[in-house]
Amino acid sequence: MGAMRLRQVNIGCFGGGTGLPSLLGGLKRNPWLRLNAVVTTFDSGGSSGQLRDELGVLPPGDVLRCALALARNEGEARRVLLSRLPTLFEHKKLGGHTGGNLLLSMMEQYSGDFLAAVDGLRALLGCQGRVWPVSVARSTLTAEHEDGHVSHGEVNVDAWQAAGHRITKIWLDPPAPIHPAVADAVRHFDAVVIGPGSFFTSLMPTLLVDGVREALAEMPGPIVFVSNLLTEGQGMRDFTAGDAVSWVERTIGRPVDLLVFNTARLPPGLLASYAREHKQPLALGTLPAHTTLVEAPLWTREIARHDRRRLSHALWSVLSARVL
Repeated sequence: MGAMRLRQVNIGCFGGGTGLPSLLGGLKRNPWLRLNAVVTTFDSGGSSGQLRDELGVLPPGDVLRCALALARNEGEARRVLLSRLPTLFEHKKLGGHTGGNLLLSMMEQYSGDFLAAVDGLRALLGCQGRVWPVSVARSTLTAEHEDGHVSHGEVNVDAWQAAGHRITKIWLDPPAPIHPAVADAVRHFDAVVIGPGSFFTSLMPTLLVDGVREALAEMPGPIVFVSNLLTEGQGMRDFTAGDAVSWVERTIGRPVDLLVFNTARLPPGLLASYAREHKQPLALGTLPAHTTLVEAPLWTREIARHDRRRLSHALWSVLSARVL
């Protein structure tokens, strides 16, 4: 008999914000995974939003955080590139920006190509995986709420929803096409993981890009959705993991095959502190019959963030069974 051939699983992770970097930081320790982060590029707030408006570059923040999570020396890279520059009288516009955001924006202006700038940053950091900006087109996340109000920009969409105005429709204005290289990469993934992260402002934007639906239709492997730990403000007070799966399926036009769901119970005092922010543990809700439920205790800390090691283990358990 010939020797058994082992190969890496080529996995695509969709999202942004703080959820995707946390996921990547755990998964990169698995030598059997070839990681690809497919990242939202529609951030309108903070340093990223200012650089977009002042320099005409794509918002660098989400892409930067994912590259740092995949860096060979993540701790040192974060210490240097997430430090904010002081506000100096002669360079007021630089004040408050992180060194990494400025570096990536400078590389984009120098090369004229955001994807080339990201690849340059990846090489500089020795990243263990690829970081793909889902689109290089400038577009604005836009949402319609149940009261008829339309909010524009990631910051405003999030704020209006958090204040109690449920989202009924969400889109990109103008429509943003997927980068051709990203579309080709998605078609060749063995599996796709969506989440965790802010549902409407970090996860959905990557799926709303024109061409993502078609690329995922050609991706032969399973779709895995990682549910959040908490709801996200008053506008999502009754939102469930099942609701998230329904939104994702309508957007991408294919089933979600597996849902990874947290089962850890939190101390009453911690739950009370989140309740004051109108955040509650996310309920499971009703899942489609075709979606397999994968349950694990994923919340082990004093903040609402998935335990990296446990989430990585849960995902590897299902991916190795489905893909290898």
